[in-house]
Amino acid sequence: MKLVGIVGSNADFSYNRLLLQYIKKHFKTFVDIEILEIKDVPLFNQSHDQTDSAPIQKLKRKVLAADGVIIATPEHNHTIPAGLKSVLEWLSFKIQPLSNKPVMIVGASYYNQGSSRAQLHLRQILEAPGVNAIVMPGNEFLLGEVKDAFDDQNNLKDQGTVDFLQTCLEKFAKFIKVMSAINEPQKDLSAEEDLEATGKIDTTIEGVDMSAEDWVEQASKKVGAAEGDAYVKLNRGILTVNQLNAFLASMPMELTFADSNNQFLFYNYTAEKEDMFAGRVPGQVGNPLANCHPPATYKNVKWVISQLRHGNEDVVRIHVPTHGPDKYVVHSYQAMRDEADNYMGVNEYILDFQPIIDWYLQQTGQRLAKDETVDVDATSSASTTQTEQVDSVSGASEKDNATVEADSVSGASEKADEPAEVDSVSSASVKS
Repeated sequence: MKLVGIVGSNADFSYNRLLLQYIKKHFKTFVDIEILEIKDVPLFNQSHDQTDSAPIQKLKRKVLAADGVIIATPEHNHTIPAGLKSVLEWLSFKIQPLSNKPVMIVGASYYNQGSSRAQLHLRQILEAPGVNAIVMPGNEFLLGEVKDAFDDQNNLKDQGTVDFLQTCLEKFAKFIKVMSAINEPQKDLSAEEDLEATGKIDTTIEGVDMSAEDWVEQASKKVGAAEGDAYVKLNRGILTVNQLNAFLASMPMELTFADSNNQFLFYNYTAEKEDMFAGRVPGQVGNPLANCHPPATYKNVKWVISQLRHGNEDVVRIHVPTHGPDKYVVHSYQAMRDEADNYMGVNEYILDFQPIIDWYLQQTGQRLAKDETVDVDATSSASTTQTEQVDSVSGASEKDNATVEADSVSGASEKADEPAEVDSVSSASVKS
């Protein structure tokens, strides 16, 4: 593990330099430490920018190349030396080599408090915006009464002090590994999503063109699919295929299923495309999802499926405000899993929540009120931190660019009527 140790003093003789030299020598089988001096770094002056000077650029390169940094600070007048403060000013002025860099603080002083106040101030400086170092919490190494701490060979005399210093270094090494894992860029798993459905799963019906208009008929014939009054045994029920179709058609929402291979396999066909929130046509069933979306939306579709497949989310909900101010249409993408928690695909259900909201308010006599602590986009009713609008996974509406003006409180149309008086026993409106 490659570390740099910064001597926090520009004096010709410094016990803090001596401490870093001891760490470098005594623990050389454990860590590789390069000691850096600050004696040649000019006093910070933003009116005389010396960011590109050799001493500052050298510090920058060394810190960036290191896995972690150890800073040894004296204590001058209850704080860190002016020279060290000046160095940190340069390293947070136009360059930020300490940003997200693990830092361990040590210090030696003539008195028994061992630079404790200087170390506290140094932590505050390192964690300040612009510096953004990651300072290891706890495990303060405070070497007090330093004039008596070293022997003639510049080794620490007290074995207990040596053991504690080793413990701090071991914990710092672990801290560096943990921070490295946290700061490692997250792999974009959505890039692996194959919207062309070129893979194969156990339930893939081979030998039938996915893009065929009559895919349902061809696939059904190939596998001898049950239909009509044939019974289907479910986990807690037995229904005929006709009953299943009627049951799914009665759902007050648009339902869609795409399997784990990203093949669009079902929607509850109850209306024509122009009368649906997310327009679909019968010939789309069987298609790979890439055929159900314009290429410009692939990135968003992949992101939704990836979140569900990898368990980052159980459900992703998007409010789509393109249906008018009298509706609050939400697309919900629900992960489907088997009993062993394996991903089976996505169930998209689309519902206009506005009638439910209106009914609830009427029944309870309540009103919607704006929460001033939440910053909401009045157009989409989504948080303003949401940067992308995701379209329907299994067959998006073609109204991609339409926008409407909605009530910023509820997304509902304005109603001036006073709420009905509610019977507290039955929750039914008294005005029947």
